[in-house]
Amino acid sequence: RFCIPLLLASLPAMAAGEEIAPALQDSWGDFWLFRFFVNAAGYASIVVPGFLLIQYFKRRNYLETGRGICFPVIKSCVFGSEVKSVHQDDGSLPPRAEPTESSTARQVFKLLFCAAGLQASYLTWGVLQERVMTRTYGATETDPGEKFKDSQFLVFMNRILAFTVAGLYCALTKQPRHGAPMYKYSFASLSNILSSWCQYEALKYISFPTQVLAKASKVIPVMMMGKLVSRKSYEYWEYLTAALISVGVSMFLLSSAPNRTVSTVTTFSGIVLLAGYIIFDSFTSNWQDALFTYKMSPVQMMFGVNVFSCLFTVGSLLEQGALLESLRFMARHSEFTAHAVLLSVCSACGQLFIFYTINQFGAAVFTIIMTLRQAFAILLSCLIYGHTVTVVGGLGIAVVFMALFLRVYARSRMKKRSKKLPPGETPVQKV
Repeated sequence: RFCIPLLLASLPAMAAGEEIAPALQDSWGDFWLFRFFVNAAGYASIVVPGFLLIQYFKRRNYLETGRGICFPVIKSCVFGSEVKSVHQDDGSLPPRAEPTESSTARQVFKLLFCAAGLQASYLTWGVLQERVMTRTYGATETDPGEKFKDSQFLVFMNRILAFTVAGLYCALTKQPRHGAPMYKYSFASLSNILSSWCQYEALKYISFPTQVLAKASKVIPVMMMGKLVSRKSYEYWEYLTAALISVGVSMFLLSSAPNRTVSTVTTFSGIVLLAGYIIFDSFTSNWQDALFTYKMSPVQMMFGVNVFSCLFTVGSLLEQGALLESLRFMARHSEFTAHAVLLSVCSACGQLFIFYTINQFGAAVFTIIMTLRQAFAILLSCLIYGHTVTVVGGLGIAVVFMALFLRVYARSRMKKRSKKLPPGETPVQKV
C-alpha cells in the first residue's frame, strides 16, 4: 500500500528523465547495467574458487585431520575457533555504562563531540560524493574537462582506508577473542560493496536530495517484507509514519521543477539503482546481525568485512584494467586525488563515530543525530550545487523528517513501556 504512491509519483519523472539519460553515457561500456555485470563477474572469479575450497576442506573434515603450518589459517578462515553465543546480545555492542560519577557537563561535551563528529564526517562525505560523481575535473575555457566514471574505484578507496583504521584500532586496543569463520564476512562484504556501488552510480541519474529521501523511506520496504515474509505485526504508529513518509516522498517527486538539468533529473535507471542500494544494504545489516551471535566487537566486524571488500574490489579492478586507469586519472587531476582521499577519511571516521555514539548514548540518540544529518545534507546540497526545490517539495521533505522523528519518539516510548511489562508478555515486533 505504501509503494503505490511512490510508483505513481515517480512515473512522470521517469518518462521525462529517460529522454535525457543517454547523454550521460559516452559508450555502451559506461552504461551502469553493463558495468554492474562486469563487476559481478570479477567478484564471482574470487567467490567461486573460494566456495569450492571451503567445500573441499569441509568434506575432507580438515578440522580433525589437518596438520601443518597452514592449519591455523585454514581453521580460522573456514571453521572459526568458538561456538556461537547463547544470547545474540552477547556479541553485539557492549552494554552502555550509565555514568554515575561522570558530571553532566562531561556528558554534554561527549554528546556534542559525537554529534559534531558525525555531522562533519557525513556532511563532508555527502558533498564530496556529489562533487566527484556529477562534476568534471580539469575544465578550462577551451577544454570541458572529464568526469570520473568508475564508482568501484571509489568503493575500493573507502574500504582500504576503513580496513587500515579498523586494523590499527584492533591492534592497539583489547578486543574479544575472535571466533567467527572468516569466510562468513564475505557475504556482508559483497552486499556492502554492491550497495555502495549502487549509491555512487545512482548520482549519475538522480539528484542528491532524491537519494537522501529514498534512504529515509527505506523503512517502507522493510515493513512490507516483514509483514509478507516473517508475518510480523506492527503498531498503528508504524503504519502511520510509513504512510507519512510515502506521502512526503511523493510530494517531493511530483513537485520537481520543469527546467531540471541532466545532473538533477530523476530517471528510471536512478530508481532501479536506489532499489538495488536498499536491497543490498538491508541484506548487509541482517547478515551482520547474524554474525554478531559470535562474540566480536563492532570494530572487529568492520575489519572482517573490509578485508573481503578490499579483496573483491581490487581483484575486479585488476581484472578489468580499471585500477591503473583510475590511478592515471588521479595523476592527471590532483583535485580529484584530494577529494577521493578525503572521501575515504570521512567514511572511515564516520564509522568509528557511529560505534562510539551508540555505545555511549544508545541507538535512539544516534538515530536523531543522523536524521538531522540527512536534513542538513539536503539543504547543503541545494545551496552548493543549486538543486531547485519547490514549496510543495519542501513540504514533502518536512513531512518525511517529521515522520522520522515521530518514529524515534514512539519507539522510545514503546521501549520504556516494554520494560514495565510482566515477564509473560512480549511487545509487538517493530522495525
